[in-house]
Amino acid sequence: MSDKHTGKEAASDSSDVLRDGRTGGDSKTSAGSALSQADQDSHKTTGDQAASAASDVLRDDSTGDKSKTAAGSALSQKEGDGRS
Repeated sequence: MSDKHTGKEAASDSSDVLRDGRTGGDSKTSAGSALSQADQDSHKTTGDQAASAASDVLRDDSTGDKSKTAAGSALSQKEGDGRS
């Protein structure tokens, strides 16, 4: 279980990404995951699909800063699978 949560700036950027009609699906998926983890009492973690989308967003040079902030927050909250 993760003690991490999405900070205020990343939550605000995530909200902006979700409201922007020009934003692509991967950006919206990772932003939604990050925003769902903004509550400090939440013990949610980023799922595999959202983590994959966030990874794609971070590697895409044409993606905007707000999308990358949201994706970074979501990806940082992905629980490891215990493999080394």
